[in-house]
Amino acid sequence: MRNPPNERPKLRLKHPSAAEERVKAAMPTRPAKPDKDGPERKCVLTGGKTDRAALIRLVLSPEGEVLPDVRAKAPGRGAWIGVDRDALQRALDSGKLKSALFRAFRRRDLTVAADLADQIEKQLERAALDRLGLEARAGTIVTGGERIDAAARTGKAALLLHAADAGEDGNRKLDQALRVGNDAEGSDLKGLVIAAPRTILSSALGRENVVHVAVTDQGAARRVGEALSRWHRFIGFGSGERPCETRPQGSIAAAASPDAAATAANEGLTTVHE
Repeated sequence: MRNPPNERPKLRLKHPSAAEERVKAAMPTRPAKPDKDGPERKCVLTGGKTDRAALIRLVLSPEGEVLPDVRAKAPGRGAWIGVDRDALQRALDSGKLKSALFRAFRRRDLTVAADLADQIEKQLERAALDRLGLEARAGTIVTGGERIDAAARTGKAALLLHAADAGEDGNRKLDQALRVGNDAEGSDLKGLVIAAPRTILSSALGRENVVHVAVTDQGAARRVGEALSRWHRFIGFGSGERPCETRPQGSIAAAASPDAAATAANEGLTTVHE
């Protein structure tokens, strides 16, 4: 039946097929305009610019005290630093840090605690431990030598880490399993020794005698890897070192009772299959 002269025919909407959706998703989009508030920040000590994920944010309390904000969540103006602990301590002792913060915050009635480096280290460690704990509760963490070995050999270990006091034989065995699972035999691919001994790792995860950990999800591996990298970079820790249980670690272990351990955690690096 023909439509009346002044009546438009009704159009049927055609829903895109799954194949069309995939093509659309693969098409390039217009580049976003540069964001002046984007991820890149300037270190107030060196003047260098880099991604904010590699920097540490400092903020002011209402009383004018300089405090670390390693998660970059606090409101208000912030100042960013990108140096390690030793360099920060030198800048603090020489007065260079305070002068830089005068300029960054545009006020002179501020105070910088002598233990600022300790505060930052403790926050970075807590952030790393918390991140691994969150991933553990999400079900992407594997512990136990046999389970890790099986996951690594089948290519399911996106991240492998060893406690600072793990035995070299155990490390070598799991490192070899990691290489097998990634078709990388003969390479130097291996797990990462982290700056936490087994007591801290166990308390953080709320499990007993955790010496090795594997993460089986790529996203989780990336997140914990970033948090661990920030911590290690600040304290100057290199894989293979064996630190004692530092004061920040000891306080975390004490807080990680069976109840509190559910909110704590640990973290690592060495992502593969990227």
